[in-house]
Amino acid sequence: MELRPLHDRILVRRLEEAEQIRGGIIIPDTAKEKPQQAEVKAVGNGKLLDSGQRAAPEVKPGDRILFAKYSGSDIKIDGDEYLILREDEILGVLE
Repeated sequence: MELRPLHDRILVRRLEEAEQIRGGIIIPDTAKEKPQQAEVKAVGNGKLLDSGQRAAPEVKPGDRILFAKYSGSDIKIDGDEYLILREDEILGVLE
């Protein structure tokens, strides 16, 4: 199944962070923070402006982005976890 976000929404998949060992202690998955980096999987058509025009999205599928910690909505599609964000919740594009 494929999902096409509407308007200024963006479908992303969180990038997994490498397991870190601090002082010989392995941090369990339940205690780790969720990563704030993601790869863009799909992009909507853009935000509808007051003039009736659409503003083209600034990101495209394949971009790596950085987003705020508590932004977006978590969803599952075919057992895979994704996040749907508004374009204004994206902090920047990693290059």
